Amino acid sequence: MKEKVVVILGATATGKSHCAIEIAKKYHGEIISGDSMLVYRDMNIGTAKPTAEELASVPHHLVDILPADAKFSVVDFKEQAERLIAEITARGHLPIIAGGTGLYIKALLENYSFNSAEEDSDLRRQLEQEAAEQGAEAFYARLQALDPQAAAGIHPNNVRRVVRAMESALQGDTVAQSAAVEMPYDALVIGLDMERSALYDRINRRVDLMLEAGLVEEVRSLLDAGVSPDCQSMQSIGYRQIVWYLRDGMPYAEAVDKLKQATRNFAKRQVTWYKKMPYINWLQLAPEPDYVTVVGRICEMLVERGFLE
Repeated sequence: MKEKVVVILGATATGKSHCAIEIAKKYHGEIISGDSMLVYRDMNIGTAKPTAEELASVPHHLVDILPADAKFSVVDFKEQAERLIAEITARGHLPIIAGGTGLYIKALLENYSFNSAEEDSDLRRQLEQEAAEQGAEAFYARLQALDPQAAAGIHPNNVRRVVRAMESALQGDTVAQSAAVEMPYDALVIGLDMERSALYDRINRRVDLMLEAGLVEEVRSLLDAGVSPDCQSMQSIGYRQIVWYLRDGMPYAEAVDKLKQATRNFAKRQVTWYKKMPYINWLQLAPEPDYVTVVGRICEMLVERGFLE
């Protein structure tokens, strides 16, 4: 019998973590983060990490497990998520994946296989050749499909960084997906959707709140601690733009505008990515969502699918 898994995904700022926590409280759930940035310690504000109280309210996994300068790939996520799902199920609890990185969720649910590739130096040369042959725009589009979060922080014409991000995402592995793959889990996948203008307003407000909460100070502390601005985590949205302000002399207002724009663009790409996943059950949110109602509907869906009695 396949293990049951609940997945709650959607664009950034749609309230995935809140809904996952409420479901976990009700039904002995344990949350597996599907966000590529929540694995990093000391990166709390810019990642919109759940608060200490929220993290303590129900068990969380793949949160705060790595230093800020470490690498983490889809290969790492899939291996660890598979292990965690088995362990959580064995405890008689409900695995709940709160996802933000589409590639991670898709690789897990559609059982992507990973096969060893060449040494990194050979892979890098191969990617550089492909970038030259395909052109910057087409090569950047490949990175967007493979790792949209990394792509969001890089200009398409910066081929060197695009190649490095592609190499980082692959990390010496190639990914293959069967055209008719059978899901390894009995998964209820719920997507939170919102009208675009309302979502963009929420994103802009959330960026303002991050700045009020001390995002600039968080980035400054990371830099002062010796975290390189070129490492994987610091290339992400929020951190990269503040580095431009702190290290590269970009005016503060311009950096904030670029942060908001990059986040909005990222949300748009997330939605595009999720459209490749036809098994998502979408819930439409109001501009100011009533999450009590949203969580209630998710509970109904769990009963309908036989996850709960």
